[in-house]
Parts: sequence; C-alpha cells; structure tokens
Amino acid sequence: MRGAGGSEGGLGRFFIGLVMLIGGGYLFFNSIRVTHSFGMGRALFNIGGFGITSGYVLIPFMFGIAIIFYNSKNIIGWILCIASLVMLTIGVITSINFRFQHMSAFNLIMILILFLGGLGLFLSSLRDLNKSANQHEDIRDKYNL
Repeated sequence: MRGAGGSEGGLGRFFIGLVMLIGGGYLFFNSIRVTHSFGMGRALFNIGGFGITSGYVLIPFMFGIAIIFYNSKNIIGWILCIASLVMLTIGVITSINFRFQHMSAFNLIMILILFLGGLGLFLSSLRDLNKSANQHEDIRDKYNL
C-alpha cells in the first residue's frame, strides 16, 4: 500500500504532521489581533505634503458618478470612479494593523515548534523514504564511510 502522495513516506508522519501544522497555524493566527485606524479625518495618502483623507477620495468618485450618469461613454467618468474605488480600497487595507497578543516566550516557542515541526513532518511524508535511504547508502559507499 502506498503512503501519502503516492510515496512510501508514511501515513503516520503525514497525519501527525498535518495535525501539528493545523494546530500550530490555529494558535498562531488566534494570537494575532486585528485593529484598524481608518477614519474620515485621517490621511490615507500624502501627495506633495498634502494629506488626502478618505473623504477627499470620495470627491472624484462623486464627479465620476455624475459624469457616468450624464454620458456613460465618457472615459473620464469611468477613470475617476475606478481610481477612487482603488484608492479607497488601498486606504482601507493599509489602515489595518496586526498585533500579537501578549504571550510568554514558552507559548511562542511551542506555537513555532508545532507549526514548523508539523510542516517538516508533513513535507517529509510526501517524499519516498526508500529512495532517500538508497541515496545515502550510495554516498556512504562512494566515500567509504
């Protein structure tokens, strides 16, 4: 019977690595707190020393909508709308802050061991152990080790 990924790597290593990887990933992402600092009076971009707030981004959007409703084939209206929406989206994404919650060094080390150790076990289960063992024997024979 073939193992994980059709190799002889071992199903036990595959499932233990997968459980460790999922557990470590869950604990890692669970320890991150997401906050934002998006506001109508706060600058999203600075152009020439002038701060552009999220309210300023909506002004070209409003002109673009008016132009589109007046003449839907006018390319300037479409450019204004699309550029405003892109700038607003980028402003929202860049205003997101990620912070680790307070944890001890032991907790962080355990999370890293679970995540990275699980990743190592998972990936090693996908390779053929018999093939790698034969390669090591060939190297030992070549160098008389």
